[in-house]
Amino acid sequence: MADAKIFADLKKDHDLHRQLLKQIDAADEGKRADLFEQFRVEVTAHAAAEEESLYATMLAKPDLRDEARHSVSEHKEIDDFFEEMVELDPASDEWKEKFDAMRHRYEHHIDEEEEEMFPEAAEDLDDAEVTRLAKVFEARKPRELEMAEANEPGDDRE
Repeated sequence: MADAKIFADLKKDHDLHRQLLKQIDAADEGKRADLFEQFRVEVTAHAAAEEESLYATMLAKPDLRDEARHSVSEHKEIDDFFEEMVELDPASDEWKEKFDAMRHRYEHHIDEEEEEMFPEAAEDLDDAEVTRLAKVFEARKPRELEMAEANEPGDDRE
């Protein structure tokens, strides 16, 4: 694969997400809510742009369809966590327990993408598709960030 920029873009986001998770975990209650909101917005935008680029293409390919469906369902699961967590006090034990569960699920998801899904997709997609996907992702992500900032978790987006 000559140009795997889409996978590099996604991995770069994942690395940022891992860093934010560490910061949230180490933060005092005063900073926790702000860091979590930053994480929620970033992950929500990332997931939407990823679904509109890589996953949309994978869904059209029978050999990649199951992986894409699985990942979309995991995105929904993380969004459900976000929806529950915004209702909780970030200083509470309940919030911390929910955060730990969400973190475990999200880290599992991104590890699975990087170790299994991305290599499988890279084998099945040609260079032109991979180049196009990077352009779609990079164009969508800023717009998705704006929408994620404007909406609460679980809001239906247009």
